[in-house]
Amino acid sequence: MKSDLSANGILLLLLTLVCVILAVTGLSAALKMTIGEVSRRRKIVFVTTVAIFTWMIILAVLSVNGFFADFSKLPPRPALAILLPLPVVLLVAFSKKGTRFLQSVPRQWLVLMQSFRIIVEILLWFAFITGKLPAQMTFEGRNFDVITGILALPVGYLLSKEKSYSSRLGIFYNAVGLLFLLNILVVAVLSMPTTFRYFMNEPSNTLVAQFPFILLPGVLVPLAYSLHIFSLRQLLAKNKSKDFYHQDCKTGGTDLGFA
Repeated sequence: MKSDLSANGILLLLLTLVCVILAVTGLSAALKMTIGEVSRRRKIVFVTTVAIFTWMIILAVLSVNGFFADFSKLPPRPALAILLPLPVVLLVAFSKKGTRFLQSVPRQWLVLMQSFRIIVEILLWFAFITGKLPAQMTFEGRNFDVITGILALPVGYLLSKEKSYSSRLGIFYNAVGLLFLLNILVVAVLSMPTTFRYFMNEPSNTLVAQFPFILLPGVLVPLAYSLHIFSLRQLLAKNKSKDFYHQDCKTGGTDLGFA
């Protein structure tokens, strides 16, 4: 059985549940702004909630049975948990309906939610000082993700104020946040006991293959990159629509059907 139900693990499980509840609650609130039909809104929220919890159950069952702990296969199986949700996220972000929906979401929501990464980094640090994770996986090593979590608060606040520079600031924040996220993902993979392991200090990064820590690559990392992708799509699409509007005004056009 591959599980670690330490206090740290239980806190990570609780954090994941809180983040999922907040995400679903935010989805429900945003849908109220775009869809008048109550039954349709409830169906979307229900399907989304069932899909997320089904994914979490699959991750839990596979991790407890040791599926993710087999590092002899390439790519490392915990990396698959990170990548599998990505196509769905991109499909939603770049679809016409998804783009229109994102325009109804308050810009600060998608950024402020990133503050959950502060708690994640604290939990990773506790795992390090208890000898379960290597130093490079924390802010004492090569993990700068806590900066993204801390900056989410002032950046989200400035986005809510609708300043002239806030969109550019939001785009810059999301781009840097994605780079920091990619950095720690590379470090995490290179710290696993695979044939191409680069960081040889012990312990190796095997904790993320166990339940509930599998929820970190399987749920919390996808949540982080989803928020970045959705926020970038929202901000860039809004800027594009503004540019289109100004150009249209100059040419005397009236058709703003860019969606």
